[in-house]
Amino acid sequence: MSATPTETLMTGAEAIRWGTAEAMKADPRVIVMGLGVPDPKGVFGTTIGLQREFGCDRVFDIPCAENALTGIAIGAALGGRRPILTHQRVDFALLSVEQIVNQAAKWRYMFGGQMHVPMVIRMIVGRGWGQGPQHSQALHAWFAHVPGLKVVLPVLPQDTRDLLLLSVEDDDPVIFIEHRWLHGVKGRVEARRPQLPLGRAAVVREGKDVTVAAFSYMVLEAIEAAKRLADEGISTEVIDMRTARPLDSETLLYSVRKTGRFVAADIGTGACSVGSELVSIVARGAHGSLQAAPELVASPECPTPTSPALSAEYYPRAAHIVAAVRRTLGLPVDALLTAVPEGVELDKPDPAFTGPF
Repeated sequence: MSATPTETLMTGAEAIRWGTAEAMKADPRVIVMGLGVPDPKGVFGTTIGLQREFGCDRVFDIPCAENALTGIAIGAALGGRRPILTHQRVDFALLSVEQIVNQAAKWRYMFGGQMHVPMVIRMIVGRGWGQGPQHSQALHAWFAHVPGLKVVLPVLPQDTRDLLLLSVEDDDPVIFIEHRWLHGVKGRVEARRPQLPLGRAAVVREGKDVTVAAFSYMVLEAIEAAKRLADEGISTEVIDMRTARPLDSETLLYSVRKTGRFVAADIGTGACSVGSELVSIVARGAHGSLQAAPELVASPECPTPTSPALSAEYYPRAAHIVAAVRRTLGLPVDALLTAVPEGVELDKPDPAFTGPF
């Protein structure tokens, strides 16, 4: 996808590739570095052909030395470059937490705003196909807890491209967390300036009975849940939060004050999560409007499993959001509602998806 169309149908992975190329054409300071960046598969298709287009000085592979290479990227940013550093899994980036948390996040503060670390660190959430406890963690709440970091979780292709461009342009370090299942989702993408800034949520479906605010892949589950609830006559407003730091409390509270009910849907575990932070914001900021206690839909409090059978029971789905919404409305919830359908594989999003590598 070397040509730059004005609008085209593309996958999430292609949107990242296109957005990266746009950023590199617009600003010669942008460089791309990461394990497997110039490989034939190009980090799940997100960096294919970039080295051929922009050269080895701007697009290059790195060794398995995450902490050291993150430090080098920080140094490059301080020296005037705008690096995009890619970790093929969130889990691999844990080796560089010292550089991210103690260095990149703090330079602006420690130097009174005179120094900036304009870099994007891409991290990918695995999930499915037996990825297991060490390759499929959703740890956006970790990074959202750190002042000085911005944390982005794109969903649909247009927003993925827009949020990447905004992240590259930002003068602060941005943690850009991609869900692997979203790389294959297709959507129309226009060549235009992003319409929403970093830190602004998007209402992707309007409703009047209940608000569901979701992160990352759970936005798609929330949309599916809203369709099922519509068949019951329940009108659901769905908000794509887009960023975990900063959190758009204004859009969230406006919606909840209108609907009076709230469900948060997160891709991570529930304890100390960004989803639970949304519940806290709503409890404090819209208490007088709430007609029922807020609900949180999140992963169980245990490591992510490896076996398909356990995975099917582990990850929250649209049915769990439907159940949570029904509870806020005082409606009964049948235990069969969230049961795994017989013969259905839930370890992958659909049969056409070719796998994690």
